[in-house]
Formats: sequence, structure tokens, C-alpha cells
Amino acid sequence: MRLHYFQHVPFEGLALIESWAQDRGHEVQGTQLYDTHHRLPALEDYEALVVMGGPMGVYEDQDYPWLAAEKDHIRRAISAHKPVLGVCLGAQLIAHSLGATVKPHSHKEIGWYPITLTERARSHRLFEGLEKDLTVLHWHGDRFEIPDGALPLAQSEACDHQGFLYRDRVLGLQFHIEMEQEAVKKIIAACGHELVSGPFIQDADTILRETQKHDLRAVLFTLLDRWSQAA
Repeated sequence: MRLHYFQHVPFEGLALIESWAQDRGHEVQGTQLYDTHHRLPALEDYEALVVMGGPMGVYEDQDYPWLAAEKDHIRRAISAHKPVLGVCLGAQLIAHSLGATVKPHSHKEIGWYPITLTERARSHRLFEGLEKDLTVLHWHGDRFEIPDGALPLAQSEACDHQGFLYRDRVLGLQFHIEMEQEAVKKIIAACGHELVSGPFIQDADTILRETQKHDLRAVLFTLLDRWSQAA
């Protein structure tokens, strides 16, 4: 499979998604949107699209002029029946591209906190056999509404909308299951100023310690295997 990814900042790459792609023999290419000389791919250049995270908001077009073209491309990829996966900001971009509202939440959610899969998600082939409750890494301050026609996937104490599935091939995950220790260190170094006192914000030491305790590689690989079958 030919996989393309959109990267918004240098410190949020594919992480374990790249390990999965290499293990499965998929061809991987990417667009670094923070590079002023970037060029978006043609739809026929890839079979599946991954949209990664970043600290910007989907509504900050004036500060990030490439956002409008990216959202248009995501809409066209979905219309072309491509499997599309969005992580954190990527999920918010997909939701926005599908007409859902995305705006700042009442509080940020940063650290390792549990999510609970919805009953409808647990009965879907993508999540069949996975644990109902998963402790995952969060790093977001925005919240999306569930797009019309999409299946709500999970919720946490801090945020009721943690993911959605649209037409069985477009998957939005508000949380991170792709980050291992090195990826977590990078995001802490770049965004550690956000680790202030809050009801759902852990400190850097706690986040790093919890990262060592939670190995989600098997969950990620299972989910990606099932998602990529749509290609």
C-alpha cells in the first residue's frame, strides 16, 4: 500500500505508525506542511492518508495559510473513497472538513488518562476484541463535534468526544497511541510550557513515567491493519 502523511510540526511525526508501515511493507511518503516549499500530493499518488497532530487549531488559517489547502485536500481524499486517519489535530481537521464544529474545550487534557469505547465502537470490526477501557496519551485543548453520519468511538472524563469513524474508512482519534518514549520526549521539549496546573494535566515526569508503563503497539498495529484493509 502507498501511504502518505501530512506532518504539521517537526516534533510530531509518524512515530510507531512508521514502524507499522515498515513491518507491513507499505511505501511511505510525507508532506511537511511547515516547510514553506512543500507541495501537496495528487490523489492518485497514494492509497491511504494519515494526518498527524500539531499545536495549532483548525480555525487558525490566518496564522497557518496552508490549512485551507490541507482541509480542501482532506475533503477530496474522503470524496475519492481513500482511507484517511487523523491523530489529534488530524482528527480535528477531518471533523472540520466533514462540516463539524471544532473549538477550544473548557480545559486542556494532557497526560495519560483512560478512555472508554462506546458500545457501538466495540461491536465494529475495527475495535472487536480490544479492551473497553484503554489508558492513552492525550495532548489537546480543542474539542470536535462528531460529524454527521459518523460513529462516536470513545470518551474520557475530560472530553466526551475522543474519536469517530466515518463510512468505515475515515478514522479520527483525538488521543495518541502512536507515541513511544522518544516521541513523547520531543513533544514535551516543544510544548512543555503547556504543563501547568489543571484538573487534567500531568507534569512531565509523570507523563514520561506513564509512557514506560503503557505499551500500545499491539493495539495500534491491530487498528491500523483493520483500517488499511479499506485500501
